[in-house]
Amino acid sequence: MNSAQVDAYLRRLGVEHPAWPTVDALRELHLRHLQTVPFENLSIHLGEEIVLEEKRLLDKVVGARRGGFCYELNGSFGALLAALGYDVALLAARVYGDEGRLGIPYDHLALRVRTVDGGDWLADVGFGAHSHLPLAFGDRGEQKDPGGTFRIVEAEPDAAGVRGGHGTVEAADLDVFRGGAPQYRLEVRPRVLGDFVAGAWWHSTSPVSHFTRSLVCSRVTQEGGRITLSGRTLTATAADGTREVRELETDEEVLGVYRERFGIELDSVPVSRNPA
Repeated sequence: MNSAQVDAYLRRLGVEHPAWPTVDALRELHLRHLQTVPFENLSIHLGEEIVLEEKRLLDKVVGARRGGFCYELNGSFGALLAALGYDVALLAARVYGDEGRLGIPYDHLALRVRTVDGGDWLADVGFGAHSHLPLAFGDRGEQKDPGGTFRIVEAEPDAAGVRGGHGTVEAADLDVFRGGAPQYRLEVRPRVLGDFVAGAWWHSTSPVSHFTRSLVCSRVTQEGGRITLSGRTLTATAADGTREVRELETDEEVLGVYRERFGIELDSVPVSRNPA
């Protein structure tokens, strides 16, 4: 990523260029990303190709002012952080689903970020409702966050009896909990963006993937709540958890919400390609 691309990305987020890759700067970048770049899967339903290459991700997130799902959001954010001087590792995770079952390999992409003022951080701007700020990677206690209470703990063996890692604490898989419920199981081995192509393809094409079965566009609000458009259902969740739900009646209303609340300009209303 060149300096012009970095500057354009930072303008997209509405932040100044950080003087140093510190944890405070990381916190600001993380929160602003969640507030300005939506978590959305519209490309899947609009027939747009998803390409996990840095230039294509920047063209979409920065140039077209769109959002994306985990591979795109954390892929582009990781590239920005690396360009700003952070030590960034791409990590693979498997998401917990119904009855505690783990999803496919490369189900999710998250970031391990090291700052110049010490410490490793779990940064994740691509999981929908998650932590608003980076989590301390090595902290095994409860971590309070505007998005909830989180814990990162060493994973127990999975359904096949596999613990993950290579038999040491440092290399063991980690489970990320939110509010006492497991969110995903994280591998600590660094990956490259190309490793996630198969996962992105599966989520974009499989009839059992929740991404092909539903439409979603969501972001954190300035007040610390969340606004989400699922198909034609608009949900505004306040920071205290209270919710207001409204059904949008016309295509004009839907397109207006995409434009005014998410900054996304569309010519037509996306329609779920494989409705649940």
